[in-house]
Amino acid sequence: MRLRCAVLDDFQNAATTAADWSPLAGRVEVISYAEHFATEDALAAALVDVDIVVTLRERVRFPASLLDRLPRLKLLVASGMRNSVIDYAAARANGVTVCGTESSSTPPVELTWALLLGLARGLVRENDALRSGGPWQSTVGADLYGRRLGLLGLGRIGSRVARVGLAFGMEVTAWSQNLTKERADEVGVTLAPTKEALLGAADFVSVHLALSDRTRGLLGAPELALMKPTAYLVNTSRAAIVDQDALLTALHEGRIAGAGIDVFDTEPLPADHPMRTAPRLLATPHLGYVSRANYERYYGQAVEAIEAYLAGAPIRLLPKA
Repeated sequence: MRLRCAVLDDFQNAATTAADWSPLAGRVEVISYAEHFATEDALAAALVDVDIVVTLRERVRFPASLLDRLPRLKLLVASGMRNSVIDYAAARANGVTVCGTESSSTPPVELTWALLLGLARGLVRENDALRSGGPWQSTVGADLYGRRLGLLGLGRIGSRVARVGLAFGMEVTAWSQNLTKERADEVGVTLAPTKEALLGAADFVSVHLALSDRTRGLLGAPELALMKPTAYLVNTSRAAIVDQDALLTALHEGRIAGAGIDVFDTEPLPADHPMRTAPRLLATPHLGYVSRANYERYYGQAVEAIEAYLAGAPIRLLPKA
């Protein structure tokens, strides 16, 4: 009997075209779901007779309560090598192997700059006005050259964002709880003495931290109040690092000039979510890792992982698995 494989949240119907699934033909039936299952009950019903699941990034949670309801599930393939929404202990208890794929940091770096530049030059507002016959030139763009870019996090993504900022002629500062002067010097940026100092001096703040107990709620109302009213905030990392209610208040009250946001507390965003109508907000639907090359890598290596699993060969286990 053929195994059944479910590919979740394939919103663009790209999974089966981004990779060659033919090596699994005759052995695995692949079912792609373009819709997001909003509840655990709906997800459990869809996956109850599935043997393999391919899930994209951290879009779908796999707690013990769900894994306990999937008796046939034996292999869970997650794109990337870090996933905070899988209960690894429950997976082991249910005999589910959890593995990952490689992931490029280039797409989120590029999206960060798309959001930052879009904010700085008012691109959405100007494009909308041009296409609708509105006023010709209604904004005055913010300069990048000579301005200060403050980075929260200087890891694999943050360091690449920093180098682009330096190429624009920006002054780049960085801070994180474990960041050292040696690492900052290596990238060619200035180490901010404190998070507060970075926020108070930056013209643009960009978040590039992993979500953890230490970073959850790192930017709340007191921190956002430190930012200049002419400053912009960009978050392509994780929504929970920035207090969503505090950010909405800051945008509505004009305490900051604007925000570019790619990550949200609930995804996909409900139709009535306040982020959909917030002023001074340039928002994208979690496109950070969504690129053709990354999809080819994700799904191509998912096929390889399934092949290896069927053959009893080694696969890329996630670190916590």
